[in-house]
Amino acid sequence: MNRIRLYWSLQILGWSGLALIYLFFVSLYSGVSPVQVGAFFSLSAFYLFSTHVFRNVLKKYGWFNLSFGRLLFYTFLGIIALSITNTIAQVLINWIFDTLNPEVDFRPIAIAGNIFVSFLFYALWAMLYFLFHFLDNYNQSLKYQAKINEIQLNHLKSQLNPHFIFNALNSVRALVDEDPIKAKSAITQLSNILRFSLMMDKKRTIDFENEFNTVKDYLNLESIRFEERLDVKYEIDPTAYEYKVPPMMLQTIVENAIKHGISNRLKGGLIQIKCHEGISDSLIIQVKNSGQLKPNALTKKKDGEGHGISNTIQRLKLIYGSRASFKIFNSGSDFVITEIKIPKQNLTLG
Repeated sequence: MNRIRLYWSLQILGWSGLALIYLFFVSLYSGVSPVQVGAFFSLSAFYLFSTHVFRNVLKKYGWFNLSFGRLLFYTFLGIIALSITNTIAQVLINWIFDTLNPEVDFRPIAIAGNIFVSFLFYALWAMLYFLFHFLDNYNQSLKYQAKINEIQLNHLKSQLNPHFIFNALNSVRALVDEDPIKAKSAITQLSNILRFSLMMDKKRTIDFENEFNTVKDYLNLESIRFEERLDVKYEIDPTAYEYKVPPMMLQTIVENAIKHGISNRLKGGLIQIKCHEGISDSLIIQVKNSGQLKPNALTKKKDGEGHGISNTIQRLKLIYGSRASFKIFNSGSDFVITEIKIPKQNLTLG
């Protein structure tokens, strides 16, 4: 059962159960009438609706990113507001079902009692929701850490493989006598890539700028090897630098484009990286490369190959859940496009 379905199942079962409990205690003193059934289930429906609205406020305004003290304070104020609103709703429900007794229901002690009882129910709901959220995030962190270790091993073993290092060193060696300054720059770029890859498990996400700089170092090295066979273009919207991305994600996609696209063509080809902000505060990353994606190319892989795309998809799912997306498809008869959408908020909520 996915998290959204689980959430709604618990909401409906929990608040329906509250109505049944009310009706059970009413039945102990008198018979239960259809009007009472309607009134209590209407109240439960309001509890369900109001807690769902409260949950959306938590998500929209990023309350879980606040300090614990501010989260506690804002939650307390929110529950107070919900309790008062719920008490007003109870008066309206009693009026609609013609069960309102003004002499009793409007007494200060009755109003205070209703607010207090509502506060208890909302506080219990908030405690359970927060507990589920933090336990789920902890579980996601454990899964992520286990996966990132596997990704790092696969990356060092298959993406930054000895062939890439061998090719890069050969390219640098050819430059030592021809262009010593350019050779020094190439060595620095190779060092940056290796250092960055070894540190990729330190953080869950990094600034887009750091990832992009590593990709540029990599493509500069590959430009030495492919010379005029490799044409590189960048179209980066300034808003992209406001985002964070998983480390080595864009690097892995570009390496895949070089390995399976450019290197298989005698005349080489194009690598084009486009980044811009999409709707709903999301970053759209497109890597366009010369070549064609063969049918079933992503499912039929040789042993030790194809870790890059599958790892990227799994990392996106672990970090962002369903809020991120990954697509790879042919564009015309001469290009392949890899497109990734990443939300601005990294925290996945229940």
